[in-house]
Amino acid sequence: MSRITVFDPARRPRILAAASAVGGEEFHGPLGPLFDYHDESDRFGADTWEHAEGALSHVVLSLALKRAGMDHREPDVLFAGDLENQCVASHEGLGSFGIPYCGLYGACSTVGEGLTLASLALSAPGGARVAAVVTTSHYCAAERQFRTPLEYGSQRTPTAQWTATAGGAFLLSRDRGEVEIEAVMPGRVTDAGLRDPGNMGAAMAPAAADSLLRYLEARGEGPGDYDAIVTGDLAKDGSCWLSELLTKEGVLIRERHFDCGTLLYDYEKQDVHAGGSGCGCSAAVLAARFFPAIARGEMRRVLFLATGALMSPSSLLQGGHISGIAPVVCLRRREGDV
Repeated sequence: MSRITVFDPARRPRILAAASAVGGEEFHGPLGPLFDYHDESDRFGADTWEHAEGALSHVVLSLALKRAGMDHREPDVLFAGDLENQCVASHEGLGSFGIPYCGLYGACSTVGEGLTLASLALSAPGGARVAAVVTTSHYCAAERQFRTPLEYGSQRTPTAQWTATAGGAFLLSRDRGEVEIEAVMPGRVTDAGLRDPGNMGAAMAPAAADSLLRYLEARGEGPGDYDAIVTGDLAKDGSCWLSELLTKEGVLIRERHFDCGTLLYDYEKQDVHAGGSGCGCSAAVLAARFFPAIARGEMRRVLFLATGALMSPSSLLQGGHISGIAPVVCLRRREGDV
């Protein structure tokens, strides 16, 4: 059964503001001019890569609050997550804001999970009036935790993805903002039996296919009902897998499909192998590329599926499978009074 929450048109949660920040490699990609802030050194003023990711989360939420004309006392709840153990970057970087905090881990799908939970918190009777969502990732911190420190110089397989040094922040409100959240659907954990941490796209593609097929069937819609179907972060190989899986079910999305992992980097000029990944990849691309397009009216409806590869360093060492998950968030341009 597909647990979709379709919000009353008169009470849809709205995204009031969004902000993005990236490292040097990401800034030199095709979307570079769209990001709100970048640091060529990837350090964000910190002394370690892990502390740098915490500083990145602080920067991106500060930018979103400034853009919304808010101070740190206005959000009622903060949903945040990253790739570091126990989400240490999020609580270290964001704790000083003093916002009631819910730490999340959905791997690269965390921003989708955060937007889903924030929307439900806003729609609940007596619930939050303003909610914040922040997700980040850092290439150097993730390599040290999940694979090997950069100093080892280990080789990467062609299917491997580049964890983005990036972050995105979103401020959601009950009654302000030009971008509405029409509906949300949590993802289901899928297990295709894959164990290769160098091929996360293949592990996440079945989750994206499962979520998209269930969502479209439950709502009686097709890909043509959306200006864009945005996944993140399947990258090049995972996107191909998704297309094949959907084609077998008679669903064609190629003309409308965009993947954050393929948009973030220039494959001809940047050696990122299959493309981008990480909590911050889809968050930054959504904040910088798609949220403004919807707000300006260039796109009317966008279906966003942030994809995550669920694993830990211990589970990989023990030969565990890499599961996938893909929550769904339907975004739309607000159209006057409803």
